[in-house]
Amino acid sequence: MPISNPVITTVAPVPPFAQGLVRDLRVRWALEEASVAYDTELLEHPNIKTDEYRQRQPFGQVPVYRDAAVTLFESGAIVLYIAEQTGTLLPADAGARARAIGWMFAALNSVEPYVQQIATVDVFAADEEWAKLRRPGVVAEIEAKLGEVAAALGDKEYLEGEFTAGDLLMSTVLRIPRHTEILSGFPTLEAYKARCEARPAFERALDAHMAAFD
Repeated sequence: MPISNPVITTVAPVPPFAQGLVRDLRVRWALEEASVAYDTELLEHPNIKTDEYRQRQPFGQVPVYRDAAVTLFESGAIVLYIAEQTGTLLPADAGARARAIGWMFAALNSVEPYVQQIATVDVFAADEEWAKLRRPGVVAEIEAKLGEVAAALGDKEYLEGEFTAGDLLMSTVLRIPRHTEILSGFPTLEAYKARCEARPAFERALDAHMAAFD
């Protein structure tokens, strides 16, 4: 079913460390892969904590997506909706489709919570003693998860052979520790991430994402 009049709501400005990581990037990328034009609504940070905004996003976060049919929050749910509505980013074969959706959940549930901890200890709590003590454990946990992803990827170009929404989400998760050298310990994942980010749709999405901070 075609998507009509999509709008992404996100936040700007954000600190430099967050530019290129805010999760509206995922939604922009999915729409670019589907060749669907969209509009953007930019809100300053205080405006995503209002009661009015929480009617759309109960947690006061971004992005929020809306079109002529739905209003959605949570980037993974939005990407899945776009993929299903446009017939892109998910294989036609039922089994391969189910596995690709499984990788979407894996990226957000099995990998991202561990990877996100590096931002907590290095950025949000960088001056706290507990964060300095916790960091080696965080790195070890991330490396264990990345090792499992690398093993599943093997010598394939993408997690299920062809690029899917699972790769879109996984590669955005792999962007989170970009201020560290953690990913360099996994050459196949570095190459995988680079392959995903070399896609023209990603480049267009990133350009639009970064333009919001000009």
